[in-house]
Amino acid sequence: MLLTTVELDEQIKTAESLVGLGHRLARGHHDLVVGAAQFADGPVWIAQGAPSAAHWLAERLDLAPATVREWIRIGRTLRGFDASAGAFKAGDISYAKVRVLTRYLTTHNENDLLELAKAVPADRFAEAVAAWTMANEPGEVIDARHRRDRSLKFRNHADGTRTMFVRLDPVSGGALQAAIDSEFMRHHTQREPDGTFPTLAQQRVDALCRIIAGTSASSGRVDYEIVLHVRGDGCTLDDGTPITQSSVARLLDTSFIRLLIHNAEHNPVNASTRRRHPTKRQKRIVKERDRACLDCGRTELLEYDHNPPFEATHQTRTDELELRCAPCHTTRHLSTS
Repeated sequence: MLLTTVELDEQIKTAESLVGLGHRLARGHHDLVVGAAQFADGPVWIAQGAPSAAHWLAERLDLAPATVREWIRIGRTLRGFDASAGAFKAGDISYAKVRVLTRYLTTHNENDLLELAKAVPADRFAEAVAAWTMANEPGEVIDARHRRDRSLKFRNHADGTRTMFVRLDPVSGGALQAAIDSEFMRHHTQREPDGTFPTLAQQRVDALCRIIAGTSASSGRVDYEIVLHVRGDGCTLDDGTPITQSSVARLLDTSFIRLLIHNAEHNPVNASTRRRHPTKRQKRIVKERDRACLDCGRTELLEYDHNPPFEATHQTRTDELELRCAPCHTTRHLSTS
């Protein structure tokens, strides 16, 4: 749609107004977290019989107590870090970054993490901090933080549904996701009562419920595999989540270890076979090579697609397997059938 000069000018003014409003809100957010922390240390909410300072403020601001508790946590943490508090007040770093930053700050790392916060966009900051800690902190310190931060919380909604928030260490989280996705892939998807197919998120929660109830597609037992990548530049889960070397070391005594061999060009070695279904070794090779669905780029719910079709070649070779997510895999075969 083409805009006239007047319309374009109005759009520019609106955009500038929004940016200005965002900056004012950012300054207000600083004052809120600092003020909330100061209020929490005072006697007013106690004298008025509130369960906590967060409850007192939440009632008057029409917010969830959890939101105010986060303000108080951030405000109290910033008291010991003048550089970070000053950057937040000046608008050099956003509230989104401060929420992450205040969970990792120490007197030794403040300068490095603050520079990282100024250099990395907000949507990639948590990932950048994780990478920084893996490179600069002892594994035992990171493992202790993971253990400290583990949690399971529930929230009831007005319609009777419940939200579950789980925070796990990388290995436990990877195991949970692998179990759910393994059950999901084994189950034949049924249409909803209205004739539509459930979303991927809905199918995943259905898979979790079947595992809990012991009614999974594999007779109550879900078999899955967790692949840990140990490289010279660090250790990760298969999806790239960083893990510590100490976590890997603890798993060695209880794990069945398989090696994935790479050639001189750093490509996984072909492990061909005439079987209809790829072996676990072939799956690891294709997963390491393709990393994501070749059609849409999804990194979850991945399947192994013969191209050309197995019916034409009657063999299963790694160089004839392609990684596709379940929806794209289904769509491709429907379009070629």
